[in-house]
Amino acid sequence: MASPMRNLLSDPARYLQSFRLFLANSTEHQSMQEFVERQLPDVITSIGNGKSAINILSIGGGAGEIDLLILSKVQARYPGVAINNDVVEPSADQISKYKERVAATSNLGNVKFTWHEETAYEYESRMNAEKKSKKWDFIHMIQMLYYVKDIPATIRYFHSLLEAQAKLLIILVSETSGWETLWKKYGSSFPLDGLCSYVSSADIKRILDSAGLKHQLHELPSHMDITSCFIEGDKDGELLLDFLTETYEFSKTAPPELRRQVMEELRKPECSEERDGKVFFNNNLSVIVVEP
Repeated sequence: MASPMRNLLSDPARYLQSFRLFLANSTEHQSMQEFVERQLPDVITSIGNGKSAINILSIGGGAGEIDLLILSKVQARYPGVAINNDVVEPSADQISKYKERVAATSNLGNVKFTWHEETAYEYESRMNAEKKSKKWDFIHMIQMLYYVKDIPATIRYFHSLLEAQAKLLIILVSETSGWETLWKKYGSSFPLDGLCSYVSSADIKRILDSAGLKHQLHELPSHMDITSCFIEGDKDGELLLDFLTETYEFSKTAPPELRRQVMEELRKPECSEERDGKVFFNNNLSVIVVEP
C-alpha cells in the first residue's frame, strides 16, 4: 500500500505556517542576531574596500529579518557607500513580507533592493542562459541548502561569483544539534519526495574540504520549545512535528510505530533537554564563512 505520507513542502501554506511557528518557538533568529552583532563585523571588514558600490546576494532571503540586520552592519562598516542587495527567494509570500519590512525600516536610502522570485537553481540557470556572471562582494545562504538538488554544485557555482575580497556565508543546522540525531536515524522514513534533503555542518565541511575551499566555522547555541508536540491534538504541536519531520500532517499520516519512535526520540537527551516541565529541542546552528 502506498504511504499516505507526503512532504511538507507539497503544501506551501502549511510549510510557511509551521516555519513561522518554529521561528516563534525557537531562539533561531536570536542566535543569528547575536552572531550578526558580535561576529559579522569581522567577517565583512574588507569586502567593500575601495569600492563605490557593494554588491550583496541573498540566497533564500525569506522575509528579510536577518538580511536587514546584515545590511545594517555593512552600512556601519562602509558609511554612505551605495549597496545593491539582490534577493533570490522562491516564495511570493515571503517576498511581500520582506518588502513590507523594508518599507517600515528607516536608513535604507543607500540600499537598492532587487527581488528575484525564483530558486537558487533557477537563478543560476537564468544567469547561464543570459551569459551573465555578475560578481558579488558578499553572498549569504541562510538555512536554504536543504532545498537545493545538488548541494556541492550550488556551493561551487555561488563561490565562483565571489570578488577577490568577498566572503560566502552559510548558516545551517549543526552536527551537534538534535536535527542530526533525529534525521540520521529516521530521515529515510520521512517523505522527502525530491523536495529537500537533510544536510548539516558536517556535510558542508566535507564538501568544502574536498573542493579545497578555505573556511571558518562558528557554532551558535539555539533551542526550540517543543513541549506542545507531546500534548495530544495540540494544533501548534502538530505543526512543529510537521516541521521537524518535513512531513505534511505527520501526526495523522505517519504509521503509528514510526510516530511512537519519533516521539520517543524527541525526548532523548541526544535531541532535547527537559527543564521546568518543558521540552527544549537542540536547534544548534553552524555558521560557515568561506573564503574566495
